[in-house]
Order: sequence, then structure tokens, then C-alpha cells
Amino acid sequence: MDMGIVIDINKAKTIAHEIRRAARSAEFAPLDIKATIPSEAVAAETARAAIRAKYANMQTAIDAASTVDQIKMAMP
Repeated sequence: MDMGIVIDINKAKTIAHEIRRAARSAEFAPLDIKATIPSEAVAAETARAAIRAKYANMQTAIDAASTVDQIKMAMP
């Protein structure tokens, strides 16, 4: 009886969230500096809000996933 590879979906979600957080941090990095420059702060915060929304949607999709393929589709 071949059981094949069994994937722990909760562990897969945890790994996906770690990857998502790292990607989000990388996108935030240049904006963190710009947010401290008065002439660029508003534009930087607008861009940061868009990034937050993007990754919040991704987090929701990962949490709702019931298969590895659904997790992969949600990833950056």
C-alpha cells in the first residue's frame, strides 16, 4: 500500500506565512526610509497602504486554503 507523500496543511500554511512576511518586509524596506522624508512621506504611506492590503488579502487566502495548490496560488 503506497501512502505517497502526506503534506501537513497547517505546516504548509505556516511556511507560506513566513514567506509572505519576508516578501512584505522586502517591499516595505525602501518605503520605510521614504516615510521619514517629509516631501515623500505621503506617497510612501499611500504605497505602504497598498502593500498592506495586498498582503492582507494574501493572508486571508492562505488561511482559507484547504489544499497545497490553493496555498501556492495565494503566494507572492
